[in-house]
Amino acid sequence: MNKLSGHHHISMLTKNGKRNNDFYTKILGLRRVKKTVNQDSPSMYHLFYGDLTGAAGTELTFFEMPVAGRTVRGTNAITRIGLLVPSYESLQFWKNRFQEFEVEHSEITTYAGKDALFFEDHEGLRMVLLNNHGHETPAHWQPWDGSDIPGEHRILGMGTVEMTVRYLQRTVSLLKELFNYTAVIESEKEAVLQSIPGEVLGEIVVKELEGPSEKPGRGSIHHLALRVSTVEELQEWDAKIKEWGFESTGVVDRYYFQSLYFRDRNGILFEMATDGPGFTVDSAVEDLGKELDLPPFLEEKRAEIEAILEPLD
Repeated sequence: MNKLSGHHHISMLTKNGKRNNDFYTKILGLRRVKKTVNQDSPSMYHLFYGDLTGAAGTELTFFEMPVAGRTVRGTNAITRIGLLVPSYESLQFWKNRFQEFEVEHSEITTYAGKDALFFEDHEGLRMVLLNNHGHETPAHWQPWDGSDIPGEHRILGMGTVEMTVRYLQRTVSLLKELFNYTAVIESEKEAVLQSIPGEVLGEIVVKELEGPSEKPGRGSIHHLALRVSTVEELQEWDAKIKEWGFESTGVVDRYYFQSLYFRDRNGILFEMATDGPGFTVDSAVEDLGKELDLPPFLEEKRAEIEAILEPLD
């Protein structure tokens, strides 16, 4: 069985697509690489932010749900997203920027053994910037120069993702035994695991917390997608997941990639997604994210869909 090569993307809920777009493009300086809709409920936006092409491992995605209430925090949820920045000086740059834009944030501290700056978006989504110490990033990550963030401080891509669960070993065993993650730290109440030893690109922190499960709402994390190279590997993983007794959706064609979904025994929703064909399948690189892109099966409903959606720009 092939090893996983890190995170693919992570998906959240937002109440308002325009405010979400403003925060992630104008404050965080990410590129909106795809403006599309939730394929299972096309009356809502599905927005993707990332690097130049929205490469696997850089994508933050949001489903717009205008009726979303507030998140009631709890256990059995994905609870924090780590984003890599080049240096300690970058953390200082972002601390000043967050002060300027009145973004909720901490002092510079540490997290999972790394220099860190905790912050939240306007809907309470919990994130943390992590010092990448100038380490090389994957060759397929390509910087985008279209924001006002200096190149030496721009957000590079995803790092450590945190999960909070009621029963630690249920999730840790899944990651170690099924997905071949390596535990670099493991205690009675917390574990840090890596899909690529020594790399934070696929790092997951799992924390144990008793109590009620999180009630999702605006600013909550819906699922984490793990990176798979090809559809053939995805089919192999699908068979393995089912052998372990989990219910899987089977392979689903998302047009921009192939996916499958399943929940672990703490209720954490995982997606596994292929690298390709990627967001340039229906858009030139220079035009990514500008227009509403729809998968072919929804194209005949374009007029109906566009009439429902509020403009973002």
